[in-house]
Amino acid sequence: METNTATYRPTVENAERALQRLKNIVTHTPLTENINLSDQYRANIKLKREDLQVVRSYKIRGAYNKISTINQDALENGVVCASAGNHAQGVALSCYKLKVKGTIYMPAPTPKQKVQQVRMFGKDYVDIVLHGDTFDDAYNEAIKFSQANNSAFVHPFDDEKVIEGQSTIGLEILRDVDTKIDYLFLPVGGGGLSSGVSSILKTLSPETKIIGVEPKGAPAMHQSLKQGEVVTLDHIDKFVDGAAVKKVGDLTFNICKETLDEVALVDEGNICTSLIKMYNENGIVLEPAGALTVAVLDQYKEEIKGKNVVCLLSGSNNDITRTEEIRERSLLSEGLKHYFLVRFPQRAGALKEFVAEVLGPEDDIVHFEYSKRTSREKGPAVVGIELKTKDDLNPLLKRMKERNFFGEYLNDNPDLFVYLV
Repeated sequence: METNTATYRPTVENAERALQRLKNIVTHTPLTENINLSDQYRANIKLKREDLQVVRSYKIRGAYNKISTINQDALENGVVCASAGNHAQGVALSCYKLKVKGTIYMPAPTPKQKVQQVRMFGKDYVDIVLHGDTFDDAYNEAIKFSQANNSAFVHPFDDEKVIEGQSTIGLEILRDVDTKIDYLFLPVGGGGLSSGVSSILKTLSPETKIIGVEPKGAPAMHQSLKQGEVVTLDHIDKFVDGAAVKKVGDLTFNICKETLDEVALVDEGNICTSLIKMYNENGIVLEPAGALTVAVLDQYKEEIKGKNVVCLLSGSNNDITRTEEIRERSLLSEGLKHYFLVRFPQRAGALKEFVAEVLGPEDDIVHFEYSKRTSREKGPAVVGIELKTKDDLNPLLKRMKERNFFGEYLNDNPDLFVYLV
């Protein structure tokens, strides 16, 4: 019988049973105090380290719990899923552990490293099909395959058993904590993790304030809760790929509207800054979605003073090839990197004058594109400048204008800026 999505909510008993299924499969990840964050925010901040989980994210919990509860006869036709990342790895390892045939659809542009990881975890039990340019393309094809082959579809978040698998994190947190939890910050993508964990905390620790955190460029849950129904976003910023969805689940929405006290949005640049700081200061490697819950703390710095806070770090599957993009977004967000259209007088010594008289002593040119036009009095150049502090911007602008070099500030021009970043 189909569950009424308006009333379903995972129980503590559901989570306990799921934890029993997972006991020899997943790692009971540590709940550790973070001294740097605690000092910075003058709070007692602990991190639930799902970045240390098997397959380096929490996704193995939901995937294994789902597949292990499918009727054995139904498993004769295997399972199928669509994913560009962590869910695919969770399903792949689950298939290997349970000796079940799995077919995993991934978008064609998926980085080779992620494809290789899925193959490594699934070994001979998994077939990988690269299809289409987007997750939606892969998802639609996976659904067709599921229907044509009568294979069980393993949804990344909108499934009772998947939600119950993720809810086991809530049990672990409560067993490991030695004080009451005043605030719990949970990352939100499709809602599987946030709905599962928040259900357990609302039952066993009702005084805890539970805050979901989404990337600003993909506010699917935030908008859905605001409008009182599941909405589909027209466009999203896919940078925080582990949490960037156009549409949350029906099950997860109905749970989260009852269990989340708030959903906060975090700018992608701030996420990058937090990701870099977590590595530099703590040696913790996170993917962008994994840094959501620490990136949001600035918004609550007054509220959480003196409080007991838990932040869930959801994963560490970061592609090293994204490092420069992460650094760039961080610098832009911090006000430390700026792009200009600079109008150079077409005479000898103009560039030397710009460097010596316009740039500050610690300003650094990090991007320069210039084409000399002999028919014009001034030649435009696109110049990227990295500053030591954001307060150096206004003096720089003043010197550029006084010496007649200023053409246009490109950071505020999205039509041109998109070609630079």
